[in-house]
Amino acid sequence: MHSEFQGVCYSGYRREQSPDDGVYPSPEQIAEDLQIIAKGWRKLRLYDSGPHARLVLETIERLGLPLEVMLGAYVTAEASNPSNPWGGGVYSDEQLARNVRLNEAEVDQAIALAQRYPTLVTSVSAGNEATVDWTDHLVPVDRVIHYVKRMKAAIEQPITFCENHVPWMGKLAPLVAELDFISVHTYPVWEYRSIEEAIAVTDGDWRRIAERYPDTPVVITEAGWTTRSNGRGIEPHNASPELQVQYYRELSRWADDNQVLVYVFEAFDEPWKGSADPDEPEKHWGLFTVDRQPKLVMQPYFPELPASR
Repeated sequence: MHSEFQGVCYSGYRREQSPDDGVYPSPEQIAEDLQIIAKGWRKLRLYDSGPHARLVLETIERLGLPLEVMLGAYVTAEASNPSNPWGGGVYSDEQLARNVRLNEAEVDQAIALAQRYPTLVTSVSAGNEATVDWTDHLVPVDRVIHYVKRMKAAIEQPITFCENHVPWMGKLAPLVAELDFISVHTYPVWEYRSIEEAIAVTDGDWRRIAERYPDTPVVITEAGWTTRSNGRGIEPHNASPELQVQYYRELSRWADDNQVLVYVFEAFDEPWKGSADPDEPEKHWGLFTVDRQPKLVMQPYFPELPASR
């Protein structure tokens, strides 16, 4: 394992696969992915507790891979958020009531998986980007606290919540008292910041929260740099394989210097995300392409794999 490698976010959906459509990676594809990941990383972050997560945990156990998993419970909208810029975000009362039932079931599944895999699952998140003002799956803070308390009453693993850096400085203060650690997302490139500013921005995002809550550990569960953009939220000139290399290397040095656990976003490109435009930036955050070819940033560490062009 290279010293730069810490944690990595993993979602294994390939072409023609999507959680929205219920089309999941095969056991063979999951095994291929995890064996690539295990060559470099020891800490893996998953987003939900559905079929994909269950198969990942089963495969890690079956293959005896040395991976520790942060499991997620993906909670969906329990309140409308018409101000989000990505479309959607407005739901009927009936849909919101249905979502509450789905979220309770998702938390049940997270608890069950954490209980079933007590050594593989080393922490659990009660949600992902569900309280920030631009989310399309808004969940009130008191409801997140409810889910955290349910988890803490049922499992031994540390509990967290994964969110953009902004809400931690205000609306999430009541949640912090219930958490074992705080999980922060920092994306300088989404904030129109240059690569020259990037690490200072990441440092500031983490440091403000760490200084506000000195008694609660703060980790970074998403940080990365996309390699392509059509201009939707990220300027095309600010997305490239070369910029990804620079940010990844500077982020790794920063994490080592400050002794901060970082989960890089993300292992593999995911074509199902975002709009139909092939240059949609949401599709291109992977350290590897959707064909499992190492991008420029990973080529020195995976010379045995065919490189992306």
